[in-house]
Amino acid sequence: MGVLIDALPNPLLVLDDKDRIHLANSAAEDFFQAGKAALLRANFADLMPLASPAVNAIAEARHSGGVVNEYSISAGTPRFGSERNIDLQAVLVHEQPHFVIVMLLERSMAHKIDRQLTHRNAARSVSGMAAMLAHEIKNPLAGIRGAAQLIEPTLSGDDRPLARLICEETDRIRDLVDRMEVFSDERPPEREPVNIHAVLERVKTLSIAGMTQPIAIREEYDPSLPPVMGSRNQLIQVFINLVKNAVEAIEGDGGGGEIQLTTAFRPGVRLSIAASGERVTLPLEVCVKDTGPGVPADLRPHLFDPFITTKPGGQGLGLALVAKIVRDHGGIIECEPNERGTTFRVLLPMMRGNQQTPIEETKA
Repeated sequence: MGVLIDALPNPLLVLDDKDRIHLANSAAEDFFQAGKAALLRANFADLMPLASPAVNAIAEARHSGGVVNEYSISAGTPRFGSERNIDLQAVLVHEQPHFVIVMLLERSMAHKIDRQLTHRNAARSVSGMAAMLAHEIKNPLAGIRGAAQLIEPTLSGDDRPLARLICEETDRIRDLVDRMEVFSDERPPEREPVNIHAVLERVKTLSIAGMTQPIAIREEYDPSLPPVMGSRNQLIQVFINLVKNAVEAIEGDGGGGEIQLTTAFRPGVRLSIAASGERVTLPLEVCVKDTGPGVPADLRPHLFDPFITTKPGGQGLGLALVAKIVRDHGGIIECEPNERGTTFRVLLPMMRGNQQTPIEETKA
């Protein structure tokens, strides 16, 4: 067993019932810049900065009996290595009461939060652009279209299609500006308790009706999932977009794939807000998985930015709008590759008691 643990590339510790280090692998020795003997004499709190949430995570893993994750926290002290930003996963050892396995992941999820803030800033840039376009472009467009309609009857047969082309293109630009104007709406969504499974059932019905070829949609739901405090229509819009993308990916790959909709309650998932330092609990997980060709790796970090698309003729606003709506609900959205296909994971916050708005990153 010791050989297997030492072969793991990530730092791993086993803590006893007093939070003393019972076992440490070679990666942990390298991470904390201490020999195994020194680590085995230490308490877990000795390895963490003062008041670290990692210590509470260990207690929560013991109490809940499940997996607890802490993202973007500091680990290490001047005595044991140096402070670095890490992800931590703690899980109870059921065969050994009160013992906890702790895995440290040096590749932090903090970059995911940074990307969410980037998406937010990008959406705000589009908001300002949309407001400008509405004033500076939509009004002249109406005049151009009206002039094209007026001159069309006076043109010869060969020129009339050009006038119709002007009308069609002005309509297309107007529709694009209308779509962009959605980003300028910074009003918080009207919230009510929403059954996310009813939302997904509605999305499934609409998606099946719009398919050009049959694609199986499988469901794997956690029936104990509590309601989401949010806008039902906006949440439908989020998952309609994600399922529509999945359908188009599978159809573009020749068909024959499937889509999976899953929900889960992840009580141990917490993220840190960069500006305020507040830790946000995002336990409500909804995933849309497909078996399509996947998203190119170089495009994945920018997928939720406006005007980024893999579709011929696509405008690149669908996923940017999805990210905005999820952000307005206090959550985050991630895109991850599968062995075959892609998973879009939406993490939404837990409500506190009778609170009518989620704990969101408004300070970020």
